[in-house]
Amino acid sequence: MSGAGEFDDIARLFRPLTGGAAGAFDLLDDAAVIASRPGFDLVVTKDAVVAGTHFLHDDDPALVARKLLRVNLSDLAAKAAEPFAAFLAVAWPVDFGPDRRAAFAAGLGEDLKAFGVALMGGDTVSTPGPLTASLTALGWVPAGGMLRRSGAQIGDQLLVSGTIGDGVLGLAAARGELADPDGWLAGRYRLPTPRLDLREALRTYATAAADVSDGLVADARHIAEASGVGLSIDLDRLPLSAPARGWLEAQADRRAGLLRLATGGDDYEIVCMAGAGETPPGFTAIGHAVAGPEVRVHVSGWMIDPGKGGWRHH
Repeated sequence: MSGAGEFDDIARLFRPLTGGAAGAFDLLDDAAVIASRPGFDLVVTKDAVVAGTHFLHDDDPALVARKLLRVNLSDLAAKAAEPFAAFLAVAWPVDFGPDRRAAFAAGLGEDLKAFGVALMGGDTVSTPGPLTASLTALGWVPAGGMLRRSGAQIGDQLLVSGTIGDGVLGLAAARGELADPDGWLAGRYRLPTPRLDLREALRTYATAAADVSDGLVADARHIAEASGVGLSIDLDRLPLSAPARGWLEAQADRRAGLLRLATGGDDYEIVCMAGAGETPPGFTAIGHAVAGPEVRVHVSGWMIDPGKGGWRHH
């Protein structure tokens, strides 16, 4: 990590987050060393967050840092990888003072420890724009065992973990647009849980996988495109939390409501393909792979147009 005037912050805020990892060199060097692990492949992923796009401007910096780590660990979870290290780049706004920087570092440190990840390096700079942070996460998989988006075959089941739609409803709740008495929905948006607990199930059953960040339909489509198959998705089988079910029941148009839940994004669950009839614990079957390039979405026997299927970055 480097940057004029930032060395004190690095020493005070981020050096403790290395956990003493030998290759981090106490963040005193311009690079780190990752020792090889015989019999394993190194999986590398990178995601960034920007205030006003991925979190609200007034969100607690500690939660922002934790979400940053977790969305990257979600990518590793979809690869069936075991996380172990991370690199951070953060651009502090000019009005982002010492207390907020310390809160960001404390939140990051809390989750690095919880997930057994060491901070190995990165960079800190200043910006006239909004808070922007990027994290690179590293994980191990047995050699040749990284779970890719490609690999699905015609007839495979389409599965999704957990519940879907809490992210988009959580954003509405965080904005004050939706009642959320206990804060559960907003919590699902601000602090997702990467599904690292599903690693062994994915290694055993899945033929292809992605995490649900852009929207379930969009991320399932990514798998279909990479695998060269089509998909038939039944939104009536969508697994929903109790708050999401309550919200859906209050909608005048159930089809539109289900489509919103399936395309909203920010759920950070796992969508994957598995052999016909194989539904491991923690997953719900919501469709299957078909011949042809189309992704067909059904509700109550009706085929509906999912549009983009989720968030687009441009």
